[in-house]
Amino acid sequence: MKKFLLLLLLAACTTNEKYAEFNQSLNTYFEKEFSADQPGGAVLILKDTSVVFSKGFGLADLGTRKVVTTKTLFNLGSISKTFVSNAILILQHEGKLSVEDSLIKFFPEFKNKDIARKVKIKHLLTHTSGLPDNRQVSKDTVYWLTAKDAENWQLITQTDTLEFEPGSRFNYSNPAFNGLALIIEKVSGMKWQDFIREKILLPSGMNATTITDGPHPASGVSHAYTKIAGQWREDDYGEEPTFAASGNGGVWSNVEELARYELALRKATFLNQASIDESAQVKNFPNWSGPDPAFIGWTWFIAKTDDGLKTIGHTGSQGGFIANYVSIPEKKILFVMLCNSPRNLRSVTDYVKGELKKENWLE
Repeated sequence: MKKFLLLLLLAACTTNEKYAEFNQSLNTYFEKEFSADQPGGAVLILKDTSVVFSKGFGLADLGTRKVVTTKTLFNLGSISKTFVSNAILILQHEGKLSVEDSLIKFFPEFKNKDIARKVKIKHLLTHTSGLPDNRQVSKDTVYWLTAKDAENWQLITQTDTLEFEPGSRFNYSNPAFNGLALIIEKVSGMKWQDFIREKILLPSGMNATTITDGPHPASGVSHAYTKIAGQWREDDYGEEPTFAASGNGGVWSNVEELARYELALRKATFLNQASIDESAQVKNFPNWSGPDPAFIGWTWFIAKTDDGLKTIGHTGSQGGFIANYVSIPEKKILFVMLCNSPRNLRSVTDYVKGELKKENWLE
């Protein structure tokens, strides 16, 4: 891992020299996207082991006027789910569980035992469990401002019926990952946040990355904002219900450390290569009857560029935070953007892909 960090450091030092025109184009675009006196974001593009673009824009905190840098910590939203998924795969590789395990093994308190026997870990990982989200968040926002993983998952265990047969359809589920986080704790005997830090973050050199355990970190992180009636309002922990439930969106990181995460995945640093490869393959369950073809691996979203290149990634959105992580494995390219106010991820990502294409990096 020290070698990876050295490569990143050397690459960053030569970025402006080797990719000056590319940097100028991206810098001009993002300076228009992020106003200097408003909530902003950080962007990084990694090619092979070279950081070809990396910069922060705008403000991390409107109160202190602290500017965004590439070291600014943002809440990753649902990109956090990939860390939970990888932790499950680590436990599977260690022989401590299987994605084929039914939920009854971990949650005997399920009201409907037949449902708990039908639904398996693999269904939680792929948002195909059929478990309804029966949390009444809008009816008791005060409770849900501080409810953690266990509280968010408990109501799911009390469901009487499934929305569909497990594996047959896709329906995005945040509580599924609160449940997966609790499974990590039950199997490992550790706080799941500590397990991920020990098994994934530290081996990957992600020393600044942290995970919510109730309130978000009290200091050293950006704050998120949404615009209401023309005014920016803070919208993260304390304002956004379910923010404290961290299995679905509790990781805080920066663009530099997400580049290290990508390198660790490429090098199978914290998980064996077979498991990493399998996680990036679309899961086609035999009873699939969704209106569209399946498109999700073990939590990763799998797609293709206009040029037919496979992309592996995940988006994140929580409160005013929004994020995107897009890897193009065949070209060893990673694009990461972390923001503390809402943005149009598709238009920005399409622009970046266009610039990559101009450089002939997608050929």
